[in-house]
Amino acid sequence: MTQTRRTFLKTGTALMGAGAFLGATGGPALAATRLTGVSYLPPSYRALSFGSAGFVERLNASDAVDVDYYDSGKLLKADEQLAALRAGTIDFMFHTTSYITRSVPILGITGLPGVIEALYENPDRLRKGSPLFDLINEELAREDLYMVSMMGNVLEPEYLWSSAGAPIRSIADVKGKKVRVVSFEGTKVVEGFGGAAVRLPSSELYLGLQRGTVDAAVANISTIIGRSLQEQLHHVYRLPITGFGIGLFVTPQRWEKMGDEVRAAFETAADWFDANGAKEANEVIYRDDYWPAIEAAGIEVTDPTGEDLAALDAAAEEVRAAWIADVGEETGHRAIALATGQAG
Repeated sequence: MTQTRRTFLKTGTALMGAGAFLGATGGPALAATRLTGVSYLPPSYRALSFGSAGFVERLNASDAVDVDYYDSGKLLKADEQLAALRAGTIDFMFHTTSYITRSVPILGITGLPGVIEALYENPDRLRKGSPLFDLINEELAREDLYMVSMMGNVLEPEYLWSSAGAPIRSIADVKGKKVRVVSFEGTKVVEGFGGAAVRLPSSELYLGLQRGTVDAAVANISTIIGRSLQEQLHHVYRLPITGFGIGLFVTPQRWEKMGDEVRAAFETAADWFDANGAKEANEVIYRDDYWPAIEAAGIEVTDPTGEDLAALDAAAEEVRAAWIADVGEETGHRAIALATGQAG
């Protein structure tokens, strides 16, 4: 049954209260195999939706599962997904980590400056079953969450993209600029460099750049291409400010209540997502399609100097210290050591 966002928000809680939702009680087998999942990302984000679409296709191919899946925020907006998952009104969600690091601090490891490149260049460190993956899940359990996969790795780092009227070609150019940024970690870096951080949904970024609401954006190349922002931008400064991955999340309770066949089908699809999600984006779509499109659009590309990379490292120390204070000394230091290859 296809639901609308309006009817879902009206009836979801009532269904849970009636014990009729997704096999929460010992209901009919058909009800127990229906899994509702969401993502706020639209198909135009081809690199980001490749993995989630492939997962859903494979899960739905199983005889054990009937998937009711909504992308593009059709059922729930980005800011509504986490609460709905915890409430049990959806079964699984795909979510970019950058949007929820304030609610789920351990996921900040995927966006820490000075750490993000080490993860990006070493995919095995976030694979299912890796020490870092398991540590993240230990902490997520305290948040009533279980991450089935992080698409196998983080995505290419987020860089500074700027307009013709306010070009950013160095850290010094950030001062006084209005910069769209989503993650807490990226916000701290931008503000430390003298910029004014503006939280703006990607759906509003095109007009934001066009009207001068923002001068620049910290963004992954998927956001640029997915929202046609190359039409409003003229420069990219490839300083790795922050980053993110896309997690596949359920709750521990829902995971345990899945039947053996359903869980096996979910794991099989998640294994494919883990092996192919980030790999396809980073090694194929970005390299072969997106960066050539940026070049064809005439966007000037500037790589950071050694001096600016050193300045980013210095700024990163403060951001990492704040994050460690959030997640706890032992957990924070352990996660960073695993992410940077200093522990196994």
